[in-house]
Amino acid sequence: MTSPSATLAVDEAVQALREAGHDVLHLGFGEAGVPVAPGLTELLADAHLRNGYGPVAGSPQARAAAAGWFTRRGLSTEPGQILFAPGSKPLLFALLAAIGGDVVLPRPSWVSYAAQAALLGRRVVTVPVPAEAGGIPDPDLLEQALRGAVAEGARPGALVLTVADNPTGTIAPAEQVEAVCAIAERHGLAVVSDEIYAELSHRGTVTSPVRYLAERTVVTTGLSKSLALGGWRIGFARTPSGSWGRRLQRELTGVASEIWSSLAAPMQAVAAHALDDPPEVTAHIAAARRLHARIAAEVHTRLRTTGALCRPPGAGFYLYPDFGPNRAALRARGITTGTELATALLERHGIATLPGSAFGEAGTALTLRLATSLLYGTTPQQRHMALTSPEPQDLPWISSALTRLGTALGDLTTDRHARPQS
Repeated sequence: MTSPSATLAVDEAVQALREAGHDVLHLGFGEAGVPVAPGLTELLADAHLRNGYGPVAGSPQARAAAAGWFTRRGLSTEPGQILFAPGSKPLLFALLAAIGGDVVLPRPSWVSYAAQAALLGRRVVTVPVPAEAGGIPDPDLLEQALRGAVAEGARPGALVLTVADNPTGTIAPAEQVEAVCAIAERHGLAVVSDEIYAELSHRGTVTSPVRYLAERTVVTTGLSKSLALGGWRIGFARTPSGSWGRRLQRELTGVASEIWSSLAAPMQAVAAHALDDPPEVTAHIAAARRLHARIAAEVHTRLRTTGALCRPPGAGFYLYPDFGPNRAALRARGITTGTELATALLERHGIATLPGSAFGEAGTALTLRLATSLLYGTTPQQRHMALTSPEPQDLPWISSALTRLGTALGDLTTDRHARPQS
């Protein structure tokens, strides 16, 4: 039996607690937390009469817009390489089904990759991420892991990378992406590059694996993170241009035709507009990028104050602290696992997070994933103020949330037996 997604489960649990009157600070769910960009609501309303089925891969207008979007970002793309879906999650599942073979994942990695592999009856080969950043396996460990997996009867077929990463909120350096792609090429692996956070890099650009393994890399992305349209469910994929890519596009279209038929026509109209990069949309994304960077940095500072290990945030709105250095203090409070740590934060302080075990880590790891994007406010007015404020961390509701988080972390990680400084 398949368990519910950990991220969706924690979100539903938080909503139930809030409905019961509890004050919960929600850091457990990766909702982008900003308002809808100008013009998109009106465009969606105008498209409401488009109630017919469309082409499985997407309308000509939407596919052309997506091809242009990729091309402007340095990946020359034709409309025939594009396929739309109701969110990137079903696209990822369809790709794993179409590519075949067992699935190689970085550890930690987003909760749904391993779950989707299990639904398909595929083995999962996990490889720790490097110290610098998450989203890719450590190149020095990947080769060894692949050889070991094959020796044990596995048939690795797809390597899933997340650039930029969820859960660590980091961006893998270009040289490590290149090294991982070289290993994938030697082993005949296809690369699935989940780039849904690539538009939210805090500084500079994200290096896509396509640049190093163009003929075997598929890119998936969507509008749920960059434009906070998670509930609108708009995802799309770019398949390679060569013969392997064309075969995969046909196979992927076939899978899509049997599962979701086509992306809802009104959402295709939204996609066709947004992916043309109109100024109001690009400005909205730039403002969201600044907000994510500022608040993630504020939370990172508070995490480091506790002594936790945590990579600096580089994209999106996630942090992945390791409280291993606080193990003795936590043990004194009866906390020895990441799940117990997440439970203590929720039950004692009303702060919802996810343990690293949800992302493939060992249960004994004292790791958590924190999503900072729901700190921006609980009303459309608060979220708009956060998006437009030059100092969003000083807004009362954000400032109080940051203080509350810092106090809770300090309470759990301070050594009770430490002698006061004289």
